[in-house]
Amino acid sequence: MEQQYRLRKNGQFRYVYKKGKGVACREMAVGYVRAPKLLVGFAVSKKVGNAVTRNRIKRRLREAFRAELPSLKRGLYVITAREAAAFADFARLSSSMRYLLRKQGLYKEEKQ
Repeated sequence: MEQQYRLRKNGQFRYVYKKGKGVACREMAVGYVRAPKLLVGFAVSKKVGNAVTRNRIKRRLREAFRAELPSLKRGLYVITAREAAAFADFARLSSSMRYLLRKQGLYKEEKQ
């Protein structure tokens, strides 16, 4: 995923956590706030595993989100991985992400 779409600052993450709407499933949670630009950040707690495991989860989540990028509404997204994400394969993470994005109504009209 291109770096122009990344949320980097701690303040941006806190803004989404405080003002955003969220949905969750077993593997992850998605927070969203409307904004003029599409930016996404990924968070994985130290409870999930060691650094290798956390980085693998973030890589998989980034790739799953990249596939959905053209059909999503603009805004700030924060995807937070849960402990079950460490044991899920890529297909499961990808389908869970699509489910959460659809549940929250974040696809552009043509996808719904």
